[in-house]
Amino acid sequence: MLPLLLVIAAVAVAGLAYASLIERNWFALRVHRVPCLPAGSRPVRLLHISDLHFRRGQRRKRAFLARCARTEPDLVVCTGDFLGGPDVDATIDAVTQIHPREAALYVLGSNDYYASRPTNPFKYFLGPSNRKKPKGKRNPWRDLVAGLGERGWRLLNNEATAFGLAGVGKVDVVGLDDPHLFRDDLSVARARRADDGFRLAIVHSPDAAPALAQLEYDLIVCGHTHGGQVRVPGIGALVTNSTLPRGMARGLHRLDAAWLHVNAGMGTSPFAPYRFACRPEACLLELVPRGV
Repeated sequence: MLPLLLVIAAVAVAGLAYASLIERNWFALRVHRVPCLPAGSRPVRLLHISDLHFRRGQRRKRAFLARCARTEPDLVVCTGDFLGGPDVDATIDAVTQIHPREAALYVLGSNDYYASRPTNPFKYFLGPSNRKKPKGKRNPWRDLVAGLGERGWRLLNNEATAFGLAGVGKVDVVGLDDPHLFRDDLSVARARRADDGFRLAIVHSPDAAPALAQLEYDLIVCGHTHGGQVRVPGIGALVTNSTLPRGMARGLHRLDAAWLHVNAGMGTSPFAPYRFACRPEACLLELVPRGV
C-alpha cells in the first residue's frame, strides 16, 4: 500500500508542477474559421483576447501579445478581465501592442472591478459563484478605461454602436457589462431587422449568450470560464463558473442561429496559478460569408 501511495503522491506533485510552471505559461494562438458574414463579404480577421489577469513582470505574456500583434487583425476584441492587480500602466502597454486595421473594442469583467481573493476552488462544483455582493479590493478600472481610450480602444459596456467595414458593409455591435456581477443591461441589444448586415455581440460571461442568440446576433464572443482551467482529457472542464453547459466552456459552438466563441483566456488568479489540459490562449477568428 505504501509504494502505491508514494506513486500517487509523486504523480500529483509532478502534475501540479507541470500545471503551475509549464502549461500556465505555454501560450497558444488558435485559429477558427467562422462562416458568419453576409454573402459577398470579404474575409475579416478578428483577434479575440480575454481574461489576461495581467500583472507587472509577466514577460512571457507580454511577448505573446506581441506575437498576437503580428497577425495583423482587422478587429481586436477583448472580453474583459484585463487586470490581475493594480498594474494598469503595464496592462495597457501590453495589450496596445496590438494595432488592428479597423477597431479595438472591449468590455470589462469582474476582475477589472474587484481584485481576486483567496477562495475554496471546490465550491465551484456547487455552481457559479455568487457575485451579486462582490467582495475584495476595488481595482482601478477607471484608470484602465481612460488609458485604453487614449490609445484608441473603445469601451462598449451596455452600449450598441455601428460602423462601416470595407468589403463587408455595416457592422452592428453590442457590448454588455459583466453578467457575472449582474451589471449587464440586455435592453441595449435589439432583435435583427431585415436590412441588418453583420451583427457582433461582446460580453465577458457567456451567461448572456442564449439571450443574445435569441436576438439573432451572428457572432457572440465571451470569456470568463478560463475553459475550465483544469480539464480532464476525455472528459473536459470540471467546472466553468457559468450557467452554460460544461461542453461549451471554450471554443467555437453553434447556439441557435448564432456562432458562439468562448475564449479560454490567457491568465489565472494569483491564488490559483495553474492550468491543466487547458493552455492559455488567444484566438484569431477568420470570419467568412455564411455558407462558404
